[in-house]
Amino acid sequence: MKLKGQNILVTGASKGIGFAIAEYLLINGARVGVHYYSGKEAAESLVTKYGKDYACAIQADLSDSNSVPQLFQKTLDFLGSLDSVVLNAGVFIPHPVNMEVNEWYETWKKTLAVNLDSVGLLTKMSLDYFMAQKAGRLLYIGSRAAFRGETEEYLAYAASKGGLTSLARSVARSFGKDNIKAFVIAPGFTRTEMAEQFIREHGETKVLGEIALNQLTEVSDIAPLAGFICTGAMDHATGTTIDINAGSYIH
Repeated sequence: MKLKGQNILVTGASKGIGFAIAEYLLINGARVGVHYYSGKEAAESLVTKYGKDYACAIQADLSDSNSVPQLFQKTLDFLGSLDSVVLNAGVFIPHPVNMEVNEWYETWKKTLAVNLDSVGLLTKMSLDYFMAQKAGRLLYIGSRAAFRGETEEYLAYAASKGGLTSLARSVARSFGKDNIKAFVIAPGFTRTEMAEQFIREHGETKVLGEIALNQLTEVSDIAPLAGFICTGAMDHATGTTIDINAGSYIH
């Protein structure tokens, strides 16, 4: 991976897919702004392992719109410049329709605030920066749920990922002439802490029954593709959504 000299922000990088991507980028020589919300210890473990010249742990609550510009600026202050932004952070909060309406709507709003609103704001700031720099890449970590829907407990999650997918395509279409590229990686069910809740409720057998392979997708199956996109080797695939879902569409 030709990532040496690349400066990259990864949101939600203290666990799951985001942690795997951040570490993969660091292993291959990139310098990384490691965003976290509550996982300080995990984020700082990357700083300890790869060094303060290469990684910086940056806390921000993405449900608070005032924190988002601070995250972007702190990242720039550390890295000095930005080549790519990996928009991974997200929440997966159940809110079944039998909930009381105000409680249901609060979960809806929180989910969209983190999964879509913060992404929109970071996209705006990234576009301003990348247009001035005359280059940049945005990588959105979407979901299979944007295309096949989700169960009734996760309507907000599916809606947020659908919005993210359309946003990414619009960025690719509108800013390609400014040398700005945008991509979506859309994982299917991936073994992460966030997904373990679903496994506990529905069972691993149910999940395996929806895919074509014998094993659930791991975060290590996703990170190399994110790294490859950040090298620039896939720039002519801008606007593309790449599915990593263990063949669940064709199963």
